[in-house]
Amino acid sequence: MNQSVGQSSFRHGKPVYILNSASVVGTKEGEGPLGELFDMVGDNDRFGCDTWEDAESTLQKEAVYLALEKAGKKPGDIKCILAGDLLGQSMATSFGISVYEIPLLGLYGACSTSGESLLIGSMAVAGGFAESVVCVTSSHFASAEKEFRFPLEYGNQRPLSATWTVTGSGAFVLGAERENGSRAMITGATIGRVVDYGLKDSFNMGGCMAPAAADTIRQHFEDFGTGPSDYDKIITGDLGTVGQTVLIDLLREQGYDISKQHTDCGIEIFDAGSQDTHAGGSGCGCAAVTLSAYILKQLEEGVWKRVLFAPTGALLSKTSFNEGKSVPGISHALVIESLQNESSYLQR
Repeated sequence: MNQSVGQSSFRHGKPVYILNSASVVGTKEGEGPLGELFDMVGDNDRFGCDTWEDAESTLQKEAVYLALEKAGKKPGDIKCILAGDLLGQSMATSFGISVYEIPLLGLYGACSTSGESLLIGSMAVAGGFAESVVCVTSSHFASAEKEFRFPLEYGNQRPLSATWTVTGSGAFVLGAERENGSRAMITGATIGRVVDYGLKDSFNMGGCMAPAAADTIRQHFEDFGTGPSDYDKIITGDLGTVGQTVLIDLLREQGYDISKQHTDCGIEIFDAGSQDTHAGGSGCGCAAVTLSAYILKQLEEGVWKRVLFAPTGALLSKTSFNEGKSVPGISHALVIESLQNESSYLQR
């Protein structure tokens, strides 16, 4: 039986299975330490398109196609797609996946959208409202720079606190029943809230988002009665090296030391020494492709048995930035477990 847990969390009575997934990335991501793990790496970041925005739509279209193919599913087998991106009115999503003619629930959680889509998708499956759903998110370095900062032609300088928006899309097929090829299972989640410390520096997104990650992780521990040692890894989405330091310090002040368990998708996806990404990676695609290519692989191979996956998002827009507003953050957390834990979970 599904359960509401504590203030902001829930536990699935029966696991929701990640039947399969796919990751499509750009050239820079393919040159990074995870390059060999991605399903598709583009020859160039235009992906055969005339605009950066069309290129990002292509990322989503290809990721969904590959995920469905790997899961042995057709579009008609999917109840709905839960999807989003960073662009205005989620245009990368609207133009990218319309070809599949699958009912769409458009989401926006900034760079936390992969977590939001998996959280809501798992609720739909666990609640019996859908046998299977697809969750997909994307980002593109060039389209995001144009949307939130400066067009590439401007050639602006980036401070060392800045992160590099990942060009990539990750898609996941969730199902109610375990099937051949299933990769892992979602067993619970914590819904995050908006946290605003008043920071205004859009070139320090890790610092802006870290308080939200700390709030969600703390709330998760309180709701489930767990602590850092209950997870092999606690993985945030887009904090980078600067945000990681802030997160660890904030949680230490609240009595939780996650320094041994913590890593960040933005740290894992690029090589800090050779790729000149400064503080690391970010963007909707960052957590999504790292989850698909790297984190799920570790769970499949039994290297990790249980992880807390907590993507983070900065809830700013061009309008809010130009009006001098601060950058609020949000983070959603999911418990994702190895299938090796299935029998023990069902007995808990």
